Amino acid sequence: MTGPILPISGAAVSNPIRPVGESAAGGAFQEALSTAIQTVESLGRDASASVERFLSGEGEELHTTIMATQRAELAFELFLQARNKVVSAYQEIMRMQM
Repeated sequence: MTGPILPISGAAVSNPIRPVGESAAGGAFQEALSTAIQTVESLGRDASASVERFLSGEGEELHTTIMATQRAELAFELFLQARNKVVSAYQEIMRMQM
């Protein structure tokens, strides 16, 4: 008999993007938004640095570079979709008649 299937441990992310409800103390929308922007920018910079290290031959492995690039791309896509939802909600509120 085989044992249960164990989950694969994920790659450690230094600053994971949290949902708005789980933002830092106070939960202010502006603070959550600025934190998300900083996180996406940080992941983009990390991916760029990883690609540069790989291309210059500084010992960066291909899979590490690909993972960093994919992490940055997914974070950007998530942020873009969240922005689209906020804009859509704003437009819906503006269409309401009072």
